[in-house]
Formats: sequence, C-alpha cells, structure tokens
Amino acid sequence: MSPSSMNWRPLVRTGLIAGGVTLYTSLIGMLVAFDEREVVRNSFTLGQLLLVAPAVIAGWLSARKVQQGNSAQLLLRGLVPGLAASLPLLALLLVNSLFNLRPVLINVDRDLVRLISFDSETLIAGALMLLVTLGIAGVVGAGILLVPDRLRHALLSALAWMLGAGILGELVRQLLSQFLEREALSWFLRRDTLKPEPAALLFVVVFVSDLFWSWYRVRRQEQAGEPSRALQYTRLGGLGVLLLLLPLLVGSAISDVLTNIGLYILMGLGLNIAVGLAGLFDLGYVTNFAVGAYTMGVLTSTGVLGIESKLGVTFFNFWLVLPVSLLVAMFTGFILALPVLRMRGDYLAIATLGFGEIIRLLALSDWLKPIIGGAQGVLFIPPPNFFGAELIGPQRLYYIILGACLLAVFVSSRLNNSRTGRQWMAIREDEDVASAMGINTARSKLLAFTISAATGGVAGAIFAAKLGTIFPTSFNLLVSVNVLSLIIIGGLGSLPGIIVGALFLVGLPELLREFDEFRLLLYGTLMVTMMLARPEGLWPSAVYKREVRRGSAAATLPVGERAA
Repeated sequence: MSPSSMNWRPLVRTGLIAGGVTLYTSLIGMLVAFDEREVVRNSFTLGQLLLVAPAVIAGWLSARKVQQGNSAQLLLRGLVPGLAASLPLLALLLVNSLFNLRPVLINVDRDLVRLISFDSETLIAGALMLLVTLGIAGVVGAGILLVPDRLRHALLSALAWMLGAGILGELVRQLLSQFLEREALSWFLRRDTLKPEPAALLFVVVFVSDLFWSWYRVRRQEQAGEPSRALQYTRLGGLGVLLLLLPLLVGSAISDVLTNIGLYILMGLGLNIAVGLAGLFDLGYVTNFAVGAYTMGVLTSTGVLGIESKLGVTFFNFWLVLPVSLLVAMFTGFILALPVLRMRGDYLAIATLGFGEIIRLLALSDWLKPIIGGAQGVLFIPPPNFFGAELIGPQRLYYIILGACLLAVFVSSRLNNSRTGRQWMAIREDEDVASAMGINTARSKLLAFTISAATGGVAGAIFAAKLGTIFPTSFNLLVSVNVLSLIIIGGLGSLPGIIVGALFLVGLPELLREFDEFRLLLYGTLMVTMMLARPEGLWPSAVYKREVRRGSAAATLPVGERAA
C-alpha cells in the first residue's frame, strides 16, 4: 500500500479525537493539576505525560489495524494521528493569543499555555514544539508494534514500573523508610519524587528481569510441561507469608488504604454473585452494607442508642454480632429481592437503585431516629476485642478483613464450580433458555440476591467497628457504583479480577488524593475505555471471556447469518 492510496480520513479522525480529549482535560484544569506532580525529578511531570499519552494511544490504535505493510507505512500511520492530535491545542493557543479566554474559561491561564507550548518564548516556537512532540508521540505509539513480542513486553513492563514508582513516590518513600535510613533514602527520592538515577536503574532491572523470566518460563515449560503441584503450593505459601507480613512492611498509613481496599473486595465478592454469575444488575448493594453497619452499631454501641444503654444487656460484642450482621443482611437481601424477581436488565437496575435510596432516606428520617440516630448516626461503637486486646488501628483490623476476604474467596470459588453456580451462569447467558431447561429461575435469582448480601453485611459491620461511628452519609449511591465498577473493570465472574479492580478504583485514588476532584471523571473514562477496548475486564473469568468474544464475533456477522 502506497501513501497515495492510504485512507487518511480515519487516521485524522483518530488523532482529532485524541486531541479533543487533551483539550478537554486542559479546559477543566486537569492537565495543570497533574503537572504539579513530578514523575521523575527534573525530567517530566504527570501533566506532560497526560499531554502526550493520547497521541501515543492514537498512533498505536491506528497502526494496530494494519495487517500488512512495511515499517515506514506503519510509522506513517502513527505520525498522521499524532500530528492531528495537536490541532485542537494549536487552535487553543491561537485563539488565546488573539482573545483573552480567561474570563470565560478560567482554566486557560499562563500555566496551561506554558505547559502545552513547552515553555517557548513565542507562539510560533510553542506551536512547532507541540506539533513535533505529539507527532513523535504518535510514531512511538505505532513503533511499539514493530518491536518483537518478548522485547515489547519487557519494555512496557519496565516503563510501567518506572512510571508507577514515580507517580506513587509517597508510597515508595513509606515502603523504603521501613528498611533504609534517611541518608540512603535520599538517594532514591527527593520530596517524594523519584530521582533520575534510580528511575533508570529500576527501568533496567525490570527490563532484564522480565526478559530473563520470559526465557526461563519458556525453557521450563519445554522441559517439564506444567508447573508441579509442589511449585504451586510454594507460590501460595509465599503469597500467604507476604499477606501476613504486609502491614508490618508498609506501615500504618498504607495499612489504612489496604483496609479500605479489603472492605470493597468483600463487597465486590458478594455483588459478583448477583452481577457476575447470575447477571442481575444490582445498583442498590449499599443497602446490605448499611444494614450490616447499623446492626453492629446498635448492638455494640455503648452510647444512648446502644442495646446496653436501653436494655442493660452487656452480652453482645464484635465477634457475636458479626454473624448476626451477616444474617440480617441476608434477610434484607431476601426481602428486597421478592418484588423484583420478574424484572430484568435496566428495570432491575432502577428498582434496586430505588431500594438503595429508600434505605438511605430511612436512615436519615425522624421515624427511625430513636433506633438508629437519624442524621446524628450511631456513636461509641467499640473496636473488636481479641482475648483482652483491643484491635485498634488499621494494622490490626487488616487481619480481620484479610480473614473475611479469604473465607469469602473460598465460598465464592466453591459456588462458581457448583451446580448452583452453573445455574446462575445459565440465567446470565439467557434466562428464557435456562427456564426452558428446567431451572427454577425465580428461586435461583432469590438465592443469588440472598447470598450476595452476606459479605456486604460483614463489610458494613467491620466498617462500623473500624470507625467507631456511623452516619447515613456514609451509605450513598456512590458506594454501590464503586463496587459495581470494580467488578466490571476487573472482570465479571472473576475472583482475581475483583482484587485487581479494587486496587485500581479504590487503592489508587486513596494514594492520589490531591486529584480527588477528578475521581469520577477518571471513573467514567476508565469505564468507557474498558467497554470499548476490553469489555471482558482486566482479569476476566474464562467462561465470561468466551461469552464476550462469541458475542463480539456474532455482532460482526450479517443479520441473516447471525439469526442462523
């Protein structure tokens, strides 16, 4: 294919879309806000990375569609969208030089102009720098496809580790401070920012390690086939030791982040039964979380709302109320599932969304205020007590959440491979066919809603004991959205996917709190990107992955063949 016969329109369109994304992030102030965080000291910032990333992605997407052609043509397909991605920003620079946009668009200020013009003194020099930089970024995105697979994997892994360590510099400092003195730590970081020398060293170490591991894994598979059972047990044992020592290695602040991640993993494991296995689109999962929390609060509180104050009963403690919270949440899930058994899809989502809002408003109402405190909430909830020792602080609560997560993972894995789990998956794929095969869909759906509520109640109970106080504002719609999002991002029906989704959607925002105002924007962007690029999720289950691929393949067939 010669350049004259190449279809330029889709290349330019892809580049303009990438440029539009960068323009949008500029106008809402996201680009300048991210520019305040240096990735590598005195080298580049997170804002500069965000500036060139859409052009790189546009070049990669444009070149990926080509199945044949030489290297020059492939790089040309990356250059064109890269240059096109600069056009919206060039238009912004030009219009801002002619008219003062600041009164209308408050984020178009000197900092933004300086960033997208690369500190150039004149408009022409800045425009040329922007054009050349994004053009090169598009070429780099296309050039990735020219690198051999094993080498490309090593390069991308090394780059990801380096960028991750630079972006999460505060986390790296807290981890290294457990083992290094201040003088040694200063060689790696300065003001929570990775220095160039350790950044380069990290890149080289990860690159070489990835290449060696890839070679070793292929060689071992050729010699011995599948990994032995002893090796698998060794890996699981190593993972178990790491999980047990993790709070001691990361400190109190990161342990608090880990407890938040663990609570969402618990809720995700429960909601995965309803959404991931049975295909029941539940947007009211916060109901189970709230019921578990208020059950723990009312039964253990030492304040005026506690059962001790009202009845003089001192029998209840955390360990006794924890299974009670689980059972009450399951009963609530059972009751709320009865009216919606005949609903599907969007109707089911709206109905469960309504249940979530009803529970929130009831918690705020004066009707239940004598029982659960209304807007003032429940106070003086004691922490768990284990043989006389109070489990105060995230480093101790971590082990309770870890135990609950491991138990939930075990139960979920058994359900996945059980007859009940296969019935749920049949309902998810086609409820009418499942009913025709003799599956009692109403009973199966009722069971899915009931069992899925269990871990939500446990998570709510631990949440109440962790904070010591609970308020209705903690149980809003965003909790349900977060849990549902981490399941979709991680992969429906996948237990490892839930953990990966929680790390991405709960862990990263906790570590990057200075960008909290853009949290929902990033959520939406990530959801849209996942639905377009990888609808099965980051770590999908094998069954759901086959369903998605089969559905995508069927969607590309003509209507007549699809029906056949």
